[in-house]
Amino acid sequence: MINLNCELTKKLLINFILDQKQKTGAESMVFGLSGGLDSTVTAFLLKEALGKNVLALILPYGDWTKKDVEDALMIARELNLNYEIYSLDQLAVQYFEDMQVGDRLRQGNFVSRLRANVVFDFSKKLKAIVAGSSNKTELLMGYGTWYGDLAASFYLLGDLYKTQVRILAKYLGVPESILSKTPTAGLWPGQTDEDEMGITYEELDKILYLLVDKRKRVEEVVNRGFADNKVRKVVNQVFASAFKRKIPTIPKLSQRTIGADFLYLKEYRLRDSEED
Repeated sequence: MINLNCELTKKLLINFILDQKQKTGAESMVFGLSGGLDSTVTAFLLKEALGKNVLALILPYGDWTKKDVEDALMIARELNLNYEIYSLDQLAVQYFEDMQVGDRLRQGNFVSRLRANVVFDFSKKLKAIVAGSSNKTELLMGYGTWYGDLAASFYLLGDLYKTQVRILAKYLGVPESILSKTPTAGLWPGQTDEDEMGITYEELDKILYLLVDKRKRVEEVVNRGFADNKVRKVVNQVFASAFKRKIPTIPKLSQRTIGADFLYLKEYRLRDSEED
């Protein structure tokens, strides 16, 4: 149902990367390499588009991420990527102890935002832009940490559902060990995406595709054979997480309000006065 022309998709995404680099004037791109499927596909595409002008940051936290670090290193070395490794253990543990943070969701969100801080610090250092790895499924469901893993200059895979990312990954030659990994945000030991969301990516993507791409009503999706409670839960989550897909709301007080009336493209450049 969710078809994908891999050859065309690859071409479009590589052209997009080159276009972003040219429009922003960045010297390179930086991204977080977790050892998961999405960041690995991002790595393959960035490498092919930019060669050496890419930096992968491997930012582990906790002993349970040891296998992910090994996978990330394998990908970085296989692609001959420039990479840096920095453990977040000391920074995070110190804060959790000082602030007495015991809630694992708070801890996971904090670590995700720590990663974003490190990635953006490197982007400043290298005059680079940040490539995000969030996919369409995650963005629609709000499955990501606001100003954490959702913080990026662009979402390279943002118009590909998770199941489509997997199809593209096979086409690109991503190792089977990465393809077969259980999807996880690595927020705490044993955490998995599908357990946390209460639905498989395969079923979720089919529901989202019908709701979003085909613009079907809830009743129409249910009539396709999906459980009513699941479809309504997905719809509610899409609306509940809308704030993560927008800039912070600004109360309108003037004629040109950012986000409402001031809507120049991000590559907009002021013209020299003599050109007017």
